[in-house]
Amino acid sequence: MSKPIPGLVGRRVLVVEDEYLIARDLEYSLQQAGADVAGPVPDVQQALMLIEADALDAAILDVNLRGDSVYAVADQLTACGVPYLFATGDVQIADRSDYRSRPKLEKPILSDELLRAVNKLVAPS
Repeated sequence: MSKPIPGLVGRRVLVVEDEYLIARDLEYSLQQAGADVAGPVPDVQQALMLIEADALDAAILDVNLRGDSVYAVADQLTACGVPYLFATGDVQIADRSDYRSRPKLEKPILSDELLRAVNKLVAPS
């Protein structure tokens, strides 16, 4: 069992992932670190609804959601000022500088790697 990470305790993190087991692993790791998880959700529509309904501190986005891309979610998060990272098995990220400049974790993702990356997202600048 992980110890809470002070920078993540109480932070609301959206998880957008269509693979059930991966989504549950991400959720578990974040919860053990003290984060409050929004989702996980498996598709763009549900993610957009959560963004509208919830105040979020960060998000973890799988790029390919059963054939749909997550970029509409990324754009909405940017418009709301919510930092995010891509957690994906896809090597390619869309060829836009705002996407390419975002942190990216390649699957499989180790829990420690995930927590460091999310903690960095929510750390005060």
